[in-house]
Amino acid sequence: MPGARQGTQAETADREIVISRIIDAPRELVFEVFTKVRHLSRWWGPEGFSTTTQSFEFRVGGEWDFVMHGPDGTDYAEWITWTEIAVPERIALLHGESRGDPNAFESVLTFEPDGAATRIEMYTVFPTKELRDEAVEKYHAIEGGQQTLNNLAVYVTEIVRKGVED
Repeated sequence: MPGARQGTQAETADREIVISRIIDAPRELVFEVFTKVRHLSRWWGPEGFSTTTQSFEFRVGGEWDFVMHGPDGTDYAEWITWTEIAVPERIALLHGESRGDPNAFESVLTFEPDGAATRIEMYTVFPTKELRDEAVEKYHAIEGGQQTLNNLAVYVTEIVRKGVED
């Protein structure tokens, strides 16, 4: 399957963030841990954050309404709707603070086999360069994304080690 960025226009380069990581687990498991709410609450978010899900329906057009709780006690309302799902290869989504958020951004996640491991890539495009820059500078989106994928890797490794793929 082609990578997430195939056909990317040069004009989006200053609005993009791309983060990737190799996770030592089969692609099907990594994909599942990204798509089941019982798993998401165990690893989603940067270091020190926790997540409370209000509602979750993983299907094209379905929504995940949740709150991320920062280590300083700040709550961040979050909302995701899935725009494309190709099991176990690709997920496309729109992510904002709530439905109708004019500053919502688009992300494509790809899950590629890498031997016995999985290479996950998160490709995000913001509506404007200014929103991308704010996400990077004010909200530390690159570090937060890397920490989130690190949390995912640790969680998936624990599942593999325990042999619990419930």
